[in-house]
Amino acid sequence: MGSKKKEIALQVNISTQELWEEMLSSKGLTVVDVYQGWCGPCKPVVSLFQKMRVEVGPDLLHFASAEADCLDVLERYRGRCEPTFLFYAGGELVAVVRGVNAPLLEKTIREQLEAEKRVLAEGKERRVVKDEALSDGDECFSHEKNDGDDEDLVSSEKACTLAIIKPDAVVHGKTDEIIMKIQEAGFDILMNEERTMTEAEMRLFYQLRAGEDTFEKLVHHMCSGPSHLLILSRTEGTKDVVTAWRTLMGPCDPHAARREQPDSLRAQYGTEMPFNAVHGSWDLEDARRELALLFPSFQFSDQIPESAPLGCEAEGAEGPGKMLCSPEDVDEAAHDQGEATS
Repeated sequence: MGSKKKEIALQVNISTQELWEEMLSSKGLTVVDVYQGWCGPCKPVVSLFQKMRVEVGPDLLHFASAEADCLDVLERYRGRCEPTFLFYAGGELVAVVRGVNAPLLEKTIREQLEAEKRVLAEGKERRVVKDEALSDGDECFSHEKNDGDDEDLVSSEKACTLAIIKPDAVVHGKTDEIIMKIQEAGFDILMNEERTMTEAEMRLFYQLRAGEDTFEKLVHHMCSGPSHLLILSRTEGTKDVVTAWRTLMGPCDPHAARREQPDSLRAQYGTEMPFNAVHGSWDLEDARRELALLFPSFQFSDQIPESAPLGCEAEGAEGPGKMLCSPEDVDEAAHDQGEATS
């Protein structure tokens, strides 16, 4: 009986809108386990929550569970078998973790708790995220109706690029970690869609590589399971979004990435070609082509500036258009362009 009481006190069950609003107004960080009625809350994480509560105390760290069918705000989580943990601070969504990944949960709790402490103590700005399952995307996109067509036309005034979290990273449960690193690097995720690509799509997507020996292996891999397709933009920083995303990804070959850019995503999550975890458009023209193929309703603004060549833009350049790379770098970049869509 004692342990049962301790568990109830540890994790508040939210069953009404009033309780939801009350819980989210709590000072500090609130971690909400969103569950389906047929399977109940995620019991394997209770011991982790107990450990964290003992370490941190009850003042700034709160745990709750909420059945998706009981709350309209969680309507889009209904029918999902994968556990989802929502992190709220100041009534705002600050992080999302999907799946029972105890190390990632603990890491996220610690990071978000420290961030909220800085917000409360120093007045730091709270970093808010959007979860595609909760957001209609109205704040990110403008929607218009095509004449005589029911399909929404999605557009953005910001420079955008395509990012793909590949099936090898998804199947190993690395999606949320990668998304967190993307957001921490200053990118805005305008759209995040999980999709299993078709062979026809991937043959068209990689048509420029059709003559290569690895083409069939690449197409097969990209169709082997679900990927996460993201549209990225940036609101801050001096680099254009295409170059910034390629820098965060690192070299195409994970072995080279670990040597040259050990903090890059491909160094951390890739294994070997073509299992290098993430994809990015080569330049703005490539981004337009890829987005048109995978997101046909997406429209670029005509005001988007052209992307600089890969490797030829650096912060602190002395003037507009100044190239800080050598002719050898340009040749190497041109040589590597064939692998850029991997």
